[in-house]
Amino acid sequence: MKIALLGAESTGKTQLAQELASFLRAQGQSVEVVPEVLRQWCEREGRTPQPQEQLPIAQEQERQVDQAAGRAGIVVADTSALMVAIYSAMLFEDATLYQFALERQRTYDITLLTGLDLPWVADGLQRDGPHVREPVDALVRAALQRAGVPYRLVYGSGRERLANAVAAIGAGDRPAAPSRPWSWSCEKCGDPDCEHRLFTGLWGSPGAGRPAT
Repeated sequence: MKIALLGAESTGKTQLAQELASFLRAQGQSVEVVPEVLRQWCEREGRTPQPQEQLPIAQEQERQVDQAAGRAGIVVADTSALMVAIYSAMLFEDATLYQFALERQRTYDITLLTGLDLPWVADGLQRDGPHVREPVDALVRAALQRAGVPYRLVYGSGRERLANAVAAIGAGDRPAAPSRPWSWSCEKCGDPDCEHRLFTGLWGSPGAGRPAT
């Protein structure tokens, strides 16, 4: 099973990837986390990539996912090529990466989208500022919906965020297995606080799945 974590900057993808992997390993699963290649690239080069460097980064991200899938039963990808495509389109008006990225996104069993409820934190070259989070979030949702790729939303802080991610992949206190995909978007507004209340209400209802404690 391949799980992709998508989301705007400073929405907890990296931490959630590690925590989710630890939880699944405790369930007896063989799990490998694939880190964000773009982050590694920026740290190594000391700058952000140019337009012509975007596609090789996206391809390397997916190559590492494929390699990990050959070694582990579950792969947790701390982002996918789709995030590279979105930033390339937003920053350089280059939408040519979308076809490759969306074809790859369809190969994931589960796509988790991290919500905007965490505070923005500066992180050197990797982050542009809190003002880009909502536009990026909207672009991710629009791309997934246009391509017919189902996704699940993850909100909350600390243990709550992990609990919601575990519930979203259908793991609970049993070995993880793909569950029926679904996606939700508010027809009335794009207020993340409103969406957060709805999501919390869904998982907070009687019978909602939670990880074992």
